[in-house]
Amino acid sequence: MKSLRYIEDAPTLALDVEKCTGCRMCTVVCPHAVFEMRDSRATIVDRGACMECGACALNCASGAISVDPGVGCAEAIIRSWITGGPPTCGPGCGGDSEGDSCCSTDASSGSCC
Repeated sequence: MKSLRYIEDAPTLALDVEKCTGCRMCTVVCPHAVFEMRDSRATIVDRGACMECGACALNCASGAISVDPGVGCAEAIIRSWITGGPPTCGPGCGGDSEGDSCCSTDASSGSCC
């Protein structure tokens, strides 16, 4: 899903291909087609479409996928969209207060990290 971009190189998404059993659940539950099956195992094909929702990790019975849902830059970007301000986070992503910044931004693209 190359048209929807969220956080390029979603920093918390990780896949241990060796642990993958090929159940395909990640391809079923991922709302942005981040995963595809190749050689009977999952592979990350569009990391930048990952919104760090956590559905893949929650549904991976073998524990091959890990992601910190709702943390880091994901929260910062959503907060930025809502408020119209710069990406900042609250306590949920490592900040101590409402205005703490948890990532660096590229002002020209509006992207984090």
